[in-house]
Amino acid sequence: MKHRRNTAIQLMILAVLGGAAMITLLLPRLPAKRSSAPVEVSVILREADSSLWSNVRLGMDQAAGELGAELRLLTLAGANDGEDQVDILRREVELGADVLVIIPADSGGLARALAERGTGCPILSMESPLEGAGLTVAPDNEALGRELAQAVLEDGPGPVILLLDASPNSAGVSARVESARETLENAGAEVRYELVGLSGTGDRLSALLRQPDLSAVMVFEPALTERAAALKESSGLETPLYGVGVTANGAAWLERGVISAVAAWSDFAGGYLAVEGAVSLAQGEKRPLEQLPFFIVRGEEIYEPEYQKLLFPVTG
Repeated sequence: MKHRRNTAIQLMILAVLGGAAMITLLLPRLPAKRSSAPVEVSVILREADSSLWSNVRLGMDQAAGELGAELRLLTLAGANDGEDQVDILRREVELGADVLVIIPADSGGLARALAERGTGCPILSMESPLEGAGLTVAPDNEALGRELAQAVLEDGPGPVILLLDASPNSAGVSARVESARETLENAGAEVRYELVGLSGTGDRLSALLRQPDLSAVMVFEPALTERAAALKESSGLETPLYGVGVTANGAAWLERGVISAVAAWSDFAGGYLAVEGAVSLAQGEKRPLEQLPFFIVRGEEIYEPEYQKLLFPVTG
């Protein structure tokens, strides 16, 4: 009882800190420059489906309106297609983008491409640090993986925990996975690691989730969290599932107990900060950006006011 009370207090503190960051974003920002000519910002995702980034886009749109920027949101032909992302990057530079915002699909490959050819315009990375980028907007990925693993351990599901990874070339996602693995192994848990895809029929993912000796499953990005939750619910599986990020679907699965807990942050704040930072880079400035605060949220907490403001922003 005391342990859960302490956890609740920690969650409240994190939510207040996150709310403070959100309020700061919504206040007038005196240093921001609105140029006479719009700053052209090309945003290159690492996925083929942009719906998972809807709250990020809300924050981006608000910042773009305030700062006089024009956004182009671009998706890949297939999720985590690093070569396609490099091709799109080069095309956007040729089309005259003033600055690029990139969620790296293949952090190493993208860094090598930038080192070999450069871009001719500044880059801001999201989710993962990127060599060659001027700024990064991301949570502390190592701390996120560690705290999500602690949530699993606190629930005491048993010794065998499956870690599912769909983005092994994403530095941010990999940092979450490795930090979670280290935390679990240090606690004496048996960890099983598997690579899965974000496309296809889902047969392999379904087979992995059905393993009879599992005590918990962890995934480390919103796309795979949604996919695993949908398969778990449709198959009637009971193994506790822990994920990352909260979408509209994710909130419903949390409420129904399909997902036991997630690590999340304000996507709206991330999108706003990304465009604000990108515009500053395009204008020859470089304002330091703090890491996005994150928190662990469970189903019974998802609709509390402080979480609603952070996870489901309403812009006016």
